[in-house]
Amino acid sequence: MTLKTIQWLDNAVLIVDQTLLPAELAYERIETIESMRDAIKRLKIRGAPAIGIAAAFGLYLGARVLPDGHGNEVFLSALHNMADYLASSRPTAVNLVRALDRLTGKAAALTAGSVPIARIKERLLEESLLILEEDRRMCRSIGEHGFALLKGKKTVLTHCNAGGLATSEYGTALAPIYVAFERGRVIRVFADETRPLLQGARITAFELRSAGIPVTLICDNMAAAVMAQGKIDAVVVGADRIAANGDTANKIGTYGLAIVARAHGVPFYVAAPTSTFDPACASGKEIPIEEREEAEITDGFGRRTAPEGIEVYNPAFDVTPARYITAFITDQGVIDPPYPDKLRALFGQA
Repeated sequence: MTLKTIQWLDNAVLIVDQTLLPAELAYERIETIESMRDAIKRLKIRGAPAIGIAAAFGLYLGARVLPDGHGNEVFLSALHNMADYLASSRPTAVNLVRALDRLTGKAAALTAGSVPIARIKERLLEESLLILEEDRRMCRSIGEHGFALLKGKKTVLTHCNAGGLATSEYGTALAPIYVAFERGRVIRVFADETRPLLQGARITAFELRSAGIPVTLICDNMAAAVMAQGKIDAVVVGADRIAANGDTANKIGTYGLAIVARAHGVPFYVAAPTSTFDPACASGKEIPIEEREEAEITDGFGRRTAPEGIEVYNPAFDVTPARYITAFITDQGVIDPPYPDKLRALFGQA
């Protein structure tokens, strides 16, 4: 990967503005919490791990302008308010809330120890940078474990974008593809376009072509036909939240893809770091599903494609039941079913 999704550079956050892809590769400099929330909400930065990192940096950007002399309790209260403000940007991805909880927890511990506010701010930045580096290591590890699992596979179908542009580097679902490419083994990727915002067409296809990896773009409704033709050896997708029983929330359309894969005997893998697992969520029924603006469907990319006044339902995610998932590819290794006991062990280890 040569593209850096998110960086801390010259006392600000630098992100790739993914709303402009593939027509333009442009970077946006973010210096305020308001700009960071807007970037997350508007999908300038997206992907569960990436928005977790972005939220952490966003909280620091908000904290650094708070006065140092108003007392630690006042500072901590303001920090929690800012965390709630950022958390409201996108409710489904657990990485976002987990990163914010991690920083507010760190600040609370330091406040209890009477650490000066100026030092607490420094520690928040250090923690954000640590989250960035941890994600990079986890994605690389996912790539290594997935590379071994996909031995002998020549083609992979993926949905949405779970590549380097959805994380700090390497990605989750695409990490095994990048590791294979580094080692001289080419795995061709079939990329669903991923309606309605076309993350597969705009982002997955863009980053794979930029890396020199062969990629074939298909419409979402072609996946079943392509599998029936024997063109797909495995499906690998990312995740935004994984419940304690293995039910997995990912971009809308993933559930249908899992059913189609089962019907055609194609293994269906979910690649995700341990930060995407939510042991507090018993099943997929408890995962909040974000609903987005009607215009994403009726006026996609600035052109009206539906009648005026039409009723629209636009959930951004769906939940794939654990029974359709062949295995999870994590930074801690590959997890096969049955999932509940194994995931409990993973949570303890993580």
